[in-house]
Amino acid sequence: MKGTIMTRLRNGFESFTLCLFLLIAVASAGFVDKVDAADAADAADAADAADAILNPARGKVWYVSISRGKGTDGTREKPVKNIAKAVKKASPGDVIAVAGGIYAGVRGCGYVIFDKSVKIYGSFSEDWSARDVVNHPTVFQPLNQKSQRKALFKFTNKIRDTEDIVVDGIVFDMGERNSYHDTEGRPEGCETGMLLLPPQKNKARKDKATVTEQCIHFESTSRGRNITVKNCVFVNGAKFAIQGGHKGGIFQVVNNVFVANRMAALEIFGTGGKKGPSGPTEKDGHVEVAYNTILFSWSRIKDFKDMGYGIRVMTKLSYDIHHNIIGGNIMAGVDHSRFNKDEWLTLNHNLFFVNKGGDLEYSPESNTKELINADEFEDLEFAGVEGNKNEIPASFPVDKAYLEGFLGARYSEEADFDADSPANQWRQAMGMNMQGKLTSKVSMFANKYPWKKTLDLFGAYGAAGARKEMK
Repeated sequence: MKGTIMTRLRNGFESFTLCLFLLIAVASAGFVDKVDAADAADAADAADAADAILNPARGKVWYVSISRGKGTDGTREKPVKNIAKAVKKASPGDVIAVAGGIYAGVRGCGYVIFDKSVKIYGSFSEDWSARDVVNHPTVFQPLNQKSQRKALFKFTNKIRDTEDIVVDGIVFDMGERNSYHDTEGRPEGCETGMLLLPPQKNKARKDKATVTEQCIHFESTSRGRNITVKNCVFVNGAKFAIQGGHKGGIFQVVNNVFVANRMAALEIFGTGGKKGPSGPTEKDGHVEVAYNTILFSWSRIKDFKDMGYGIRVMTKLSYDIHHNIIGGNIMAGVDHSRFNKDEWLTLNHNLFFVNKGGDLEYSPESNTKELINADEFEDLEFAGVEGNKNEIPASFPVDKAYLEGFLGARYSEEADFDADSPANQWRQAMGMNMQGKLTSKVSMFANKYPWKKTLDLFGAYGAAGARKEMK
């Protein structure tokens, strides 16, 4: 009897296990089908987006591939090897399509000069069927030894056409071009020590001095055209990620990731309009800054006293700043201290956190400065100011060693001055200034951030910041 009961229990358990297994299998199959369907839909969207870029309504498409490029044809079948070659061959308004890979300019020179307006789209697959800045990024990453003293991409004042400019889907990394100290200012777990500014350089590594130029520089010539920078990464910039002048048209900075850039992530100033004795009286142009992730902007020098902003609101332009993640900047997340009119600024639905100089630096009138956190924005008389938050997003994928170093970043000075030393007594007797020695120390300053980890920030937070889809 006992054996019969045990057999029934065992058979019942086995039947239950089988049913449970079948239920899990069916559910898993349904889940996999949904995932596969979503992946297929994403792939189809990516293919459609790539196809639209490669079939413009007008103008020619020039193809670039660092791995397959050869010759001067610039076709899909025979792409050129360097971006600069395509720019030279292109006419204003043409499209330049760039496959994934590491680029550094012609013979590693470290820059591309644009003397005409073009639309450049990076991160294509090798067969040109799709674009994906995460899985096959186009990376512009010059090396220290070969790089020359220019911005990575420079749109010059020789541009005379009025075609629109687009820079889309490129990772700009200055981390291999900069010079860093091996040990000084190096928190545990960070790749390098502090950034060295000219004339200092890492002599042990036989480095050249850091090139303190922008990742993208627009000279003050953008008259009457629209400019778009989107789906890009700017990391380890030695002097602004994007800086330039703008007049007329719309300047859009959308869906980008900015990490560990010196001075500021973004500074666009107006070259039109009119300026009165107390600030600008007329604007000529508009800037939209939306769905960007901006982290770890560093000060001008290692004392942390000036610069280190996320976004700078400059003069004679209107600004719409919305749905951005702005955190971990040495100074303010947004700088509005240039006396641009409040009614020209909209600041909506941004997420701020751990900006050491406040979320907003604001100068309502001359010789005044306020550091304001996001929960106090509602009192400001801007064109729009709603939905801004000051909170730290959970499980945000930043490099933990870098974050820990930034949070504990400190600068200190120690003076060594002895008025009674024989040397200073002699100087005093001769009517000369006495001298001492000032020793400074910093725990971290603009250290290299691992560029591959910046790609994890696309799509990391649903409500704001850079999204994964390349729209």
